[in-house]
Amino acid sequence: MTNAESWGGPARLSGWDAVMWRAEADPRTRSGGVLLEILDSEPEWDRFYAGHERAVAAIPRLRERIVEPLLPLTEPAWSIDPHFTLELHVHRTRLHDPGTERQLMECVESIFHRPLDRARPPWEATLISGLEGGRAAYLLKFHHSMSDGLGLVQLLGHAHSPTSRPSPIRHTVAPVARRSYTPVSLLTERAREVVEQAPRRGLHLARSGLDLTSSLVTSPVDTLTRPIRYAASARRVLSPRRVPRSPLLDDAGLGARFLRLDVPLDDLRAGGRAAGCSLNDAFVAAMLGGLRRYHEANDVMVEEIPIGMPISLRQENDPGGGNRFTGALFNAPLAEEDPVRRMHLVREQVTTARTEPAIGILAEISPVISKLPSALISEISATATTSSDMQVSNIRGIGQPCYIAGSEILGMYPLGPRPGVAVMAAMITYNGTCCVALNVNPHVFADVEQLQRCLRDGFEEVVALGRQPKPAESAT
Repeated sequence: MTNAESWGGPARLSGWDAVMWRAEADPRTRSGGVLLEILDSEPEWDRFYAGHERAVAAIPRLRERIVEPLLPLTEPAWSIDPHFTLELHVHRTRLHDPGTERQLMECVESIFHRPLDRARPPWEATLISGLEGGRAAYLLKFHHSMSDGLGLVQLLGHAHSPTSRPSPIRHTVAPVARRSYTPVSLLTERAREVVEQAPRRGLHLARSGLDLTSSLVTSPVDTLTRPIRYAASARRVLSPRRVPRSPLLDDAGLGARFLRLDVPLDDLRAGGRAAGCSLNDAFVAAMLGGLRRYHEANDVMVEEIPIGMPISLRQENDPGGGNRFTGALFNAPLAEEDPVRRMHLVREQVTTARTEPAIGILAEISPVISKLPSALISEISATATTSSDMQVSNIRGIGQPCYIAGSEILGMYPLGPRPGVAVMAAMITYNGTCCVALNVNPHVFADVEQLQRCLRDGFEEVVALGRQPKPAESAT
């Protein structure tokens, strides 16, 4: 597990982080997300609140806000909020009787649409009580500039407990000293860095020139063709072949409708293995099978739809939190009825994307994009995200039960932003369950119950592959 004190990474935002932060003004490119957790019971409020006091003391990033430089010539930076007050970040609310699933989702949707205060640390937590069956819910809202999905799982590892017993820590953890920035000091520091690094950059260029000369002598063919291969890969990554959006899903309307479903992890994994494919292949193929059924029910059918998928670039020694991923766009086989064939087509495209030499080019050029005017950043981001019908994300989660203030977490559901797509589908594995959460366009899916039935059938189709008996070995 990563160290709690270092979760979130360096003070300076990466190019990716800065792009997401600076594109927030446009509703099409907002990057706020929520994590919904269902609890078996309502935790005691004082214990719940005290747990957050310990968490913000142990994880300094939770007490930091984002400071922009005086001029957008460098990335913003995380800086301790001198006026941090936990009461502004931890809330509670109660559902009206009877506390149904739909009431819960409407409450989550309302909180989701409420903008975070950009002058404060960009997160908040809400305890939702009154859920039918004596249950409760925990909602963690955060800006994507804080972390990607895998980093969020690391945060939960620090913030949640592996036991229902009260924490033995009764005192407040002493906060770790962190640096504070102002818009002026951030810009000044960057200017000083440019001056100080100039000689080192010159030396680096000289060494690079010597290395290139040496490579041309020892491996001339590889040295000359490597940049050509990279350029060709970059063209494929930045300008992939795109099929038109489905006429059923092509609607730029805003709004959000949330729904969730659970699939046993072993069952979905077995369905993938039966086809010689991975859990991710099974997940994406099941989602496509559900959308195919929805298209058929509405008398619309297309062969392929464009879908987006994040691909993690996170390395084992990377600090926790932050964003370390790139995006890939696929033409997904919607009309393919055979789930095995569908999984193999998905697997082939994902494998091809992962092996592209320029797979990380978006992260490489993001520092340049982040320094453009915010309106232009939003337009570039919107153009990239609104070209697909669905985005899918599979997050490796936590394999054992976790607790919040003594209440057991029954499931956790990552509800991400919906940047111009009809469906944002994210799956996180938790304690033997694939928790699938969807943010869908209410203008496209007027009948959410029908969509949910179609998706359940799509997952059942893949799961059923793992239940089929294996052929008996022929006698010799």
